[in-house]
Amino acid sequence: MSMTLEELVKEARQLPPGQMADLFDVLLAETFTAPDAVIEAAWRQETQRRVAEIQEGRVTGVPGEVVMAELRQIVGR
Repeated sequence: MSMTLEELVKEARQLPPGQMADLFDVLLAETFTAPDAVIEAAWRQETQRRVAEIQEGRVTGVPGEVVMAELRQIVGR
């Protein structure tokens, strides 16, 4: 007899945190093993567009340190 989703979740919540994380990693990896070609192509096009905007001076990039500092301030860390 197979378990319901609710039963599986209930059992998974009984695992120690490390094993729960391992289970999550396995399920995630098995679910998303191969990238979707359409999504990959769309992201490639978007990335090229954004890089071109920066190189042409139409937009100015924000340093990663500044972005992270703003995020920390928003989330309170």
